[in-house]
Amino acid sequence: MTKAQNIQDEIGWIGVGKMGNPMATRLMEAGHRLTICDPVVENRASLVARGARVAATPGEVAARCTLIFATIPDDGALENVIYGNEEHGSFLSCVGAGVVLVEMSTVSPSLSRRVGEDLARRGVGYLRCPISGSTALARAGSLTALASGDATAWERAVPFLDVLAARKFYLGPGEEARYMKLVLNALVGATSVILAEALALGAIGGLSDAQMMEVIAESAIASPLIRYKQDMIAHRDFRPAFSVEQMMKDFTIITDAGRVHRVPLFATNLILQQYTAAASGGYAEKDFFAMVEWMRSAFNLDNYV
Repeated sequence: MTKAQNIQDEIGWIGVGKMGNPMATRLMEAGHRLTICDPVVENRASLVARGARVAATPGEVAARCTLIFATIPDDGALENVIYGNEEHGSFLSCVGAGVVLVEMSTVSPSLSRRVGEDLARRGVGYLRCPISGSTALARAGSLTALASGDATAWERAVPFLDVLAARKFYLGPGEEARYMKLVLNALVGATSVILAEALALGAIGGLSDAQMMEVIAESAIASPLIRYKQDMIAHRDFRPAFSVEQMMKDFTIITDAGRVHRVPLFATNLILQQYTAAASGGYAEKDFFAMVEWMRSAFNLDNYV
């Protein structure tokens, strides 16, 4: 029995797609029965087969559950989850005092702050808890959880986060976790772009991607990310774990946050334009490390190899 199983919470999960599904599955495997909400039948199917109950709306999850996780795509989805479905009762209008919402997406600090203020007025504990890691790490329970917000909500969530994440950081009482996730994503997105340029330079010198990645992965600048993407790049197999389109969304949030606070993000803004160009060039749905392929194609560099 896990530590989390000793806690008598009715668990809800809003958004059981690419990342939410494996995380929700881990909680069910740990013995928890979940109430889930997702508009896509295929996303729900494996969890329903394990015994998950289905709620038609986020408001229904809010009314049924005392600890609720959310993994959703973007600001628009979060706004719709919290404030939408007024006809049948929005999440905000249905949720009661004492409920904890653990929101695990990458969304803007400004919207997150507004959501937090509105939930606080309802007596709801709001934990900003964006996650870092791949779908494979989600399945293995090896994600990194970056948390901030209500300290009591953090204490309630920790035993469940232990099932989902190998590393957990509580960073403060407000939007600190949102900014920490943007810091990480800025570095992750920049890695793909600079690697694409470096590999293009090496290719002109007669080196193959496989050769270069083998050396880079054993060099001083190696990282878990580079090693994780090594085979993808060597074999030019850019099936998406995280797409160019998704990275554009994240870099838009990053550059917007910088603009609001007058932080001069020179390189970050340029990288956003590179992702935008790649998306316009047909790479939107490919993995964001397809920047390697886009650069060769966009500038006819393969002609020199």
